[in-house]
Amino acid sequence: MPIEIIKKFFQFKSAPGILLLLAAVAAILVENSFLSDSYSKFLHTSFDIKIFNFSINKDLHHWINDGLMAIFFLLVGLEIKRELIQGHLSTREQFSLPAVAAVGGITIPAIIYISLNFGNDVTTNGWAIPTATDIAFALGVVTLLGNRVPISLKVTLVAIAIIDDLMAIIIIASFYTSNLSINYLLYAAIVSFILFVINNRKINKLLPYIMFGIILWVFVLKSGIHASLAGVLLAFFIPLKSNNSSDHSPLKKLEHSIAPGVNFIILPLFAFANAGVSFSGMKLSLIWDPVTLGIILGLFFGKQIGVMLFTYLGSVLKICKLPSNISWAQYYGLSLVTGIGFTMSLFIGSLAFTDPEYQTSVRLGVLIASLLAGIFGYITLRLTSKSK
Repeated sequence: MPIEIIKKFFQFKSAPGILLLLAAVAAILVENSFLSDSYSKFLHTSFDIKIFNFSINKDLHHWINDGLMAIFFLLVGLEIKRELIQGHLSTREQFSLPAVAAVGGITIPAIIYISLNFGNDVTTNGWAIPTATDIAFALGVVTLLGNRVPISLKVTLVAIAIIDDLMAIIIIASFYTSNLSINYLLYAAIVSFILFVINNRKINKLLPYIMFGIILWVFVLKSGIHASLAGVLLAFFIPLKSNNSSDHSPLKKLEHSIAPGVNFIILPLFAFANAGVSFSGMKLSLIWDPVTLGIILGLFFGKQIGVMLFTYLGSVLKICKLPSNISWAQYYGLSLVTGIGFTMSLFIGSLAFTDPEYQTSVRLGVLIASLLAGIFGYITLRLTSKSK
């Protein structure tokens, strides 16, 4: 009987989102309990790989964030490529929509944060914190709604979050990275060119792509740029169509192969490893701190204002338009969900500030804003989407 219940649970469309949220709640509870030290030791357990003089020294936390999440971004990249070629993003207007929305979702939050911290060179350094969208948790909230949400809205959200994350990686590399390795960036570019040649020669076997994809991941990791970028790059080299019409699409084959592992193993692990926010030192009076207030207003209000305003202006100027099966009310729900910054915002915050006092303000601001965005986004999407 329990086995049957488990099987039925994993068949639900909302199962990945439920697991993600349960893992996040578990992490918060553990971090603020007597198990806090064990949780920290577990995440900082070192796993090293050494081949001759080459080595990668990372703890479990970094292996999850830099390694397993690269597979998640590979899956997302595969889905985006498929939609760009033959799906919901295949026209210029449809592709322009997430691009315009992502720019608005970065610009307005940054302006709000800077305006509240203007004149303070230390706190202004955190301007990028409210510009980030946590794609895993944003997608998790949407998957909780199952078939209520149109696939085109989900794809649009993923595309916005992907562009947002790519911009975040560029921001981190430009403003928060001091040890960028030009040599490894060059090596990554060479491997990318090899993948381009393999794709151009219409090689449909997945093994060469996976082998060079692993090498690409290593070089991107060593370059100092967030390693998840390698997953997105690799996805765009995987061929969608096969030379032999009787063969299955290499892209779809890889997508279906890794999707269960990503949804039911990688994302819950990611949530458990990153959602452990400590409430130590948090006080409600900190809400009025310029850093905390800038993050809350930037993420919760700035994201929705930026996405909606830029999308509306883009539609007026005929640059983009909403898919025919998405209403403006549903799109507003999507704009709310983009305010879930969580792990990406916390990561940028750790780079922007080293002072523990500012870190407490960052944690409080990100937690409040992400909760508000997730709750109100879920409610709005549920009320504006019909059950199927």
